Amino acid sequence: MGIKILTSQQTGETDNHTITHEPIASINLMERAAHQAYRWISEHFPTSAFSVFAGPGNNGGDALAIARMLINKGHRVKTYLYRRENLSPDAQINLERLQQIPEIFITDLSKEELPASVEPKAVAIDGLFGSGLNRPLNDKAAKIVTHINSSFTKIISIDVPSGLFCEDNSNNQRGNIVKATFTLTFQMPKLAFLFPENRDFTGDWSVLPIGLSRQKIAKTSTPWSIATPKEIRKILPPPHRFAHKGTMGHALLIAGSYGKTGAALLASRACLKSGVGLLTTHVPHSAVSILQTAIPEAMMSVDRSDLMFTEHPDLKQFQAIGIGPGLGTRVNTQRALRELLEADGEKRMVLDADALNILSADPELLRLLPTNAILTPHPKEFERLAGESDNEFLRLQKAIEFAGRHQVVLILKGAFTAVISPEGIVSFNPTGNPGMATAGSGDTLTGIILGLLASGIAPLDAARAAVYIHGLAGDLAARNGMRGLIASDIIDHLQEAFRDVSE
Repeated sequence: MGIKILTSQQTGETDNHTITHEPIASINLMERAAHQAYRWISEHFPTSAFSVFAGPGNNGGDALAIARMLINKGHRVKTYLYRRENLSPDAQINLERLQQIPEIFITDLSKEELPASVEPKAVAIDGLFGSGLNRPLNDKAAKIVTHINSSFTKIISIDVPSGLFCEDNSNNQRGNIVKATFTLTFQMPKLAFLFPENRDFTGDWSVLPIGLSRQKIAKTSTPWSIATPKEIRKILPPPHRFAHKGTMGHALLIAGSYGKTGAALLASRACLKSGVGLLTTHVPHSAVSILQTAIPEAMMSVDRSDLMFTEHPDLKQFQAIGIGPGLGTRVNTQRALRELLEADGEKRMVLDADALNILSADPELLRLLPTNAILTPHPKEFERLAGESDNEFLRLQKAIEFAGRHQVVLILKGAFTAVISPEGIVSFNPTGNPGMATAGSGDTLTGIILGLLASGIAPLDAARAAVYIHGLAGDLAARNGMRGLIASDIIDHLQEAFRDVSE
C-alpha cells in the first residue's frame, strides 16, 4: 500500500499512540507540529505580517505556538482567540507561553469585535478548528470564517481548513468553510483534500511530517491510500534477459469507427509504448490503410464493415482485450460487444469510452463482464453507469459498491484518479496535470492498461501502474507548458515515464 489516508478518528488514535509509545508529552508533539508549520510559513512568507486566528482546541494550540515562533523571529503578528475559556490543556499552555512575550496583545473574540480592517498584505493563519470537527460551524464561528475569507488575499490553514470535515461533507454548510490559499496538513493528507469540490477550501496543500508512530500507521487498517513510485516500481519488473515478443503478450484492441480512427491510433500507439510484445488492432475496413501507415508495428484485424465494429476475431491467441475508444454505439456495435463478452468470459479486459456507454444502455451486459475486468469511466460515463451523486464522497461510495457488486476494477478518472478494487480498496493517483484534460488522453490510458495486461500484469496492478505512468508522462510533457499539451505528447513521453519509475 502507498501513503495511507486515515480517518480523523484514526489520526487522533495515532497521535495518542505516539504520545504514549515514543514517548513524548502531548505539548511537545504540538510544538513539533507547530515548528514544522512555522518553518514552511517563514520560508514562503519571510517578510509578511500575520493575523493568527486560534480556536479552543489543539488546532488553536498549534496556531498559538506558530504565532509565538513568528513573533520571536521579528514578524508583526496580531492574534485573535475564538474564546479564552475552556481551552484544551495544550492550547492553554501555548496561550500562557504567548502571553509571556512583552507587549503582546491578544483579542478575545468572545468579548470584542472583529477588526474593521486588516493590515494590507497581511497573511491570515487559520487555526480555528481542526480534524476533529464533526458538525457545521455555528453562527459565531461562521462570522469569523466570513471575515477571514473576505478580508485576506492569502490564507494559510493549519492541518485542515476550519469548517471542512475530513471525509464526508454531505451535510456540511459549505458557505461556512475557510477558503485557504495553502493548507499545511500533518503527516498524512485527508480524504476530503482529494475531491475537486473541496479545491476552493484547501488551496494548494502540503503534507508536513511530524514523526507520528510508523508502527501504528502500518497496523491501522484503511481502504484509502495514495500511490507512490516505490509501489509502482514493484509492479513493473524489468523484462527478462531472454524475453521476446512471444513472451511479452499479444493484445487485441477493438477501437475506432468512421470519423474516429484517431482514437484507435492513439490507443494502439500507447499500447505498443507500454511494452507489449504484439498488438492486433481490430478496425473497420476503411481505417486499415490509415493505421497500417501510421503504426507499422501493429497488425490489423479487419472488420467486414467500412463504418463500425460488427464482429470480433478469434480470441484464442490474445492474452488481453481492450475495447471502446472511438467505437460508436450503433446497434450493430452493441450486438458485437455482447457477442464478444459471451465468447470468452475469462480474458483479461479493459473497457473504455463507447464500450461503457453501451454497458450503460444495456445494464444486463454487466453480468457478462469477466471477473476483474477494468472499467475506465470519466465522471459523466460513471454517472450513466451507476446514477448521479450529490458530491464526490458519495460518488466514491457508489463506485466502491459498483466495483464490488460487479467484481470489476473501476478507474474513476480525474484529478487524483481513483483505482478501486472489487474488495473496495481505493488507490488514489498523485500524478497528472490539467493539461491532460484533452481529447485522446483517455484513449491513451486504455492503450497503456491493455499493454500491461497483455504482458502478464494482474488487472488491479495494471490499472494502478497504468494510471500512474499515464499521469507521469503527462507531467513530463507539461515541462513545455500545460496549455497546448495533446494526447500524442503523453505517448511520446511514455518511455521516459517508465524509465523514471524503474530507476
